Amino acid sequence: LKLKFIAEGVETFEQADYLKDVGIHYLQGYVFGRPVSINEFIENF
Repeated sequence: LKLKFIAEGVETFEQADYLKDVGIHYLQGYVFGRPVSINEFIENF
């Protein structure tokens, strides 16, 4: 089926390592960055 999986709410690098080890393709969460407003995003990126 060629499915790709996303895990959200990742809060530690240990969680990220485990999720990658079990085949999760994409990770999202505070360990990578906190949520920002659109204006803050535009200013910084």
